[in-house]
Amino acid sequence: MNDAAAKVEEAGHTFRPETEEQVRDAVSWAVSEQTPLAVRGHGSKAAIGRPVQAANTLDLSALSGMTLYEPEELVLSAKAGTPVAELHALLAENYQEFAFEPMDYGPLLGGEAGRGTLGGLFSANLAGPRRIRNGAARDHVLGIRAVTGRGDIVKSGGRVVKNVTGYDLSKGLAGAWGTLAVATELTFKVLPRAESETTLVLLGLDDAQACEVMALAMGSVAEVSAAAHLPETVRRSFVGGVLSASATVLRIDGFAPSVEARFERLAAIFKALRVEWLNAETSRQLWREVRDVKPYADGTARPIWRVSTAPASAHAFVMALRMEAGVDAFYDWQGGLVWMRMESDPEAELVRRHLSANGGGHATLVRADPAIRAAVPVFQPQPAALHALSKRLKAQFDPTGVLEPGRMVADI
Repeated sequence: MNDAAAKVEEAGHTFRPETEEQVRDAVSWAVSEQTPLAVRGHGSKAAIGRPVQAANTLDLSALSGMTLYEPEELVLSAKAGTPVAELHALLAENYQEFAFEPMDYGPLLGGEAGRGTLGGLFSANLAGPRRIRNGAARDHVLGIRAVTGRGDIVKSGGRVVKNVTGYDLSKGLAGAWGTLAVATELTFKVLPRAESETTLVLLGLDDAQACEVMALAMGSVAEVSAAAHLPETVRRSFVGGVLSASATVLRIDGFAPSVEARFERLAAIFKALRVEWLNAETSRQLWREVRDVKPYADGTARPIWRVSTAPASAHAFVMALRMEAGVDAFYDWQGGLVWMRMESDPEAELVRRHLSANGGGHATLVRADPAIRAAVPVFQPQPAALHALSKRLKAQFDPTGVLEPGRMVADI
């Protein structure tokens, strides 16, 4: 590897590139040596996926800094190692935000909050409670620069949304967890931050009733931006324990007069139920805690599952699973996202069997000991045709398998 490739810490076999060219040189060296690389920003999500057996680490934390921000054009570009917390602070100064509300995995995985990077946000395709309305990272990325597993620098997209021919790398690499290419610079559209918000709280509903209520609320004219159900087992963990019973929470945000009018309409729909409300400050705190799965950021290694399923069948899936295993759960995305903490064994086969029997979907083992993550499929097993396609994509982008080998699937 040439001298310009990267700074190297010999004892740890860690490459710390400061430029895109140094990233390319580090990957090219790995290809020539046929030795795998673990790709990291600050490592806040390193414990998600199968353990990667890599003697060398590509540390992107020095590849940091904003390269473009035009608030009036709602466009932001930054290098992949830029901390997301810094970008949040910058956007807040201009009353803007990432509208997809990306979660912070750090505390859930036993780390610090605010350690995630823009590259990690993109590679994990992060989202938050607004996904039911605003989508995830892949829906807001405009352009990407990256280094493939071949050691080639590639570019896709730009500062505006436009049609493409061939691979849409800006979409295709989102959620690939660094297994296909190393993102070096990313461009996102940003949006104005809501002027005001409030949360309607419906108390005392069970899981089945809550799913019906959330569906009704999402179909109303109130334009609900987030809907979650916090059962009795977890409600004390939110907003300092002020919720007095199981809580079905519905967020309304936007301009203050509109928020007030829509709140009144929504409250009228549910006037027969026990109704409370949260002010703007408490509402923001609640949804940050829902976003970051606060009840299960408990400092333990108890297995955590992230299950995406049909909202109408989520409660039936959880109920069926509880008949055979010790599981705690709460619901985001109108019930379409279920966060579950298992009391002991992750019960992967059991979780996926009941998921298949109750609406189908995807189950990801987000937290577990390394030995467990090496032994069970962490990500939802793919059908044969999709698995074959994934292998072909890996062969196209990383033919020698140097980038995060086996992190998502054992043989890819």
